[in-house]
Amino acid sequence: MAVSYKKLWKMLIDKDMKKKDLCAKAGISTASVTKMGKGGHVTTEVLAKICAAMDCGVDDIMEIVLDESEKIEKR
Repeated sequence: MAVSYKKLWKMLIDKDMKKKDLCAKAGISTASVTKMGKGGHVTTEVLAKICAAMDCGVDDIMEIVLDESEKIEKR
């Protein structure tokens, strides 16, 4: 299972914000944003801070991407 933050990156582009702007506005570290940029996992606290800063829900900034074996198991 992978996590995609493409929605967040698109939101930043749409709002003409840089990742460093997100860090400042949400009060999160650059390490968290770097982790997210690599598709890594971050705490729910980080996600909540981003959602509060961007006035959105968690489903607006990320999605879970199942790999093929997980899709087959769900059938």
